[in-house]
Amino acid sequence: MQAVVIDRFGEPKDVLTAQEVPPPAPGPGEVRIAMTLSPIHNHDLAIIRGVYGYRPPLPAIPGTEAVGVVDAVGPGAGIQVGQRVAVAGARATWADFFLARAEQVVLMPPTVSDETACQLLAMPLSSLMLLDDLRVQPGQWITVNAANGAVGRLVNLFAQQRGVHVLSLVRGPGSVRAMEQFGYGPVIDTEVEGWAARAASVTNGEPIVRAVDQVSGQAAGDLMSLLAPRGELVSFGALSGQPLIIDTGAVIFKQAVVKGFWGQQRSAEIDHADYVRLVHELVGRAADGTLRLEVQAEFPLDGAADAAVLSETPGRNGKVVLRAGAR
Repeated sequence: MQAVVIDRFGEPKDVLTAQEVPPPAPGPGEVRIAMTLSPIHNHDLAIIRGVYGYRPPLPAIPGTEAVGVVDAVGPGAGIQVGQRVAVAGARATWADFFLARAEQVVLMPPTVSDETACQLLAMPLSSLMLLDDLRVQPGQWITVNAANGAVGRLVNLFAQQRGVHVLSLVRGPGSVRAMEQFGYGPVIDTEVEGWAARAASVTNGEPIVRAVDQVSGQAAGDLMSLLAPRGELVSFGALSGQPLIIDTGAVIFKQAVVKGFWGQQRSAEIDHADYVRLVHELVGRAADGTLRLEVQAEFPLDGAADAAVLSETPGRNGKVVLRAGAR
């Protein structure tokens, strides 16, 4: 089978190659899935660079989420061959075939497109758990940067459904238009002079009680400046590749809390009943069309290096995904 392989950690454009490797065989409680689509997430690229909380032994096949069809099952798996499923928190999904534990797979209704199904579980589930952890009430304000990305749009969608107000920060007029087309607002372009003053005024005096930072660097300090006293700044990502730059005085005198959120660890800790509830909510919203996740571009497995570059190009309004070869 064909798979994307890294033999060393480094920049994705330099280390991603397509290779022929043996297909994996499912063990007890495992299923083998013929991959259809697999998205490129920021954490996938961090794993490839060797800077994530998990470093796979090399050589390794990247990829952590996908939609596909079960084509083989191990003893005791309890899943039928031919079922269409989505999986998140898996390993080595950037391949024609990959393995997953039977309890990881989620059956996908036919009304959920492959484009939505392939990215339905990781980021949407993290976004729902994040909102739960923020402990915000209807009518309160939160802010999120890089809001035109998958997590930003999902936080907007789920917050809107819960009556929570979101101030979205983006870069460039195109990103502003895209967010407004989704019906999300207010949206502030941080490349426009005086954006911070405008951002501070759009809540009509209501405090911003939580801030979600996906960029790090100085962007984290910008969020802290918008945060109300006794607010919380949650570090969700580091798109800039820079460490947090936060004014110490703001933390002290606002008595602010700064903490991290790691979706993989949070998923491992979540109560099973809560996990099932959240997954059912996601699948239900996807099935009825309330939740639709866009794909901007598809690449074959041997185009993974180019796909990775596009996935980090500013201004995207949909996911970059890999498609397995014809079978």
